Amino acid sequence: MSISPNVPEPSGNETNFYEAAPTPRWIIVVFVAAFVLIGYLLYAGNAAKTKLETDLAQANSKEAILSVQIDQTNSRVADLKGQLEVTTQKLGFTQAELAQARALAQNIRQSQKDSDDKLTAQIGQVKQDTDTKIGQVSTDLTGAKGDISATKQDLEATKAKLTSTVGDLGVQSGLIARNQEELDQLKRSGERNIFELHLTRSKTPTHVGPIQVTLTKTDPKKFKYTLMVVADDKTIEKKDKTADEPVQFYIKGATRPYEIVVFDVTKDKVNGYLSTPKDTGSARAQ
Repeated sequence: MSISPNVPEPSGNETNFYEAAPTPRWIIVVFVAAFVLIGYLLYAGNAAKTKLETDLAQANSKEAILSVQIDQTNSRVADLKGQLEVTTQKLGFTQAELAQARALAQNIRQSQKDSDDKLTAQIGQVKQDTDTKIGQVSTDLTGAKGDISATKQDLEATKAKLTSTVGDLGVQSGLIARNQEELDQLKRSGERNIFELHLTRSKTPTHVGPIQVTLTKTDPKKFKYTLMVVADDKTIEKKDKTADEPVQFYIKGATRPYEIVVFDVTKDKVNGYLSTPKDTGSARAQ
């Protein structure tokens, strides 16, 4: 026989109490997030709907404006067409006359084209003639250059014949001429002013360029001579000078000396030239 434990039985006046489990926090967070999302979607949908309605209204307004403009344009075209027809009727143009006008216009265009072609041909001929003339001028210039080159070579060759030496004052002279031919070449060189000198022994001075010169003595055997030079109110004696020797002297304002070169000494006579610098302002030889 089993013995039951003594368990007190509940009395009828006792009440049973049970504590409910609390709601998890993540459920609340999810619920709040879902509510916010639904609210945002409702707001965004309403804003998009409002924008679409506004855009549609603007499009309808633009369409209405374009429609009015098109109607106005069509009305203007119709007016212009009507005016054109009225003008044509007033002018009395017929189809034949219009065709004649078109033919005349075509003839004018063809005539203009023929004139243009003729002018183009004339321009081509002128260009050809010009090219020919330019070729001839070029040939002439080539020939002239050849002549100039030959002349320059002759001058250089003649210049090479001219000599340079030291004068009686110890100053280096320029190119000197030793005969009439070289004197002519020296003139053409244009480096100095050249005055030809032809003196006969005398007591009276002879003007040679800007100075006066008196020939007082000659010695043909030794090719020597003596001169009296008057310049700047001063008299300078150049005694026993030799032919082809530059006889030098200075005048007021000259930075380089004047030179007398005698290349021919005979009895009682000498021939040569006076050479002066270009920068003294003296007169040129004639």
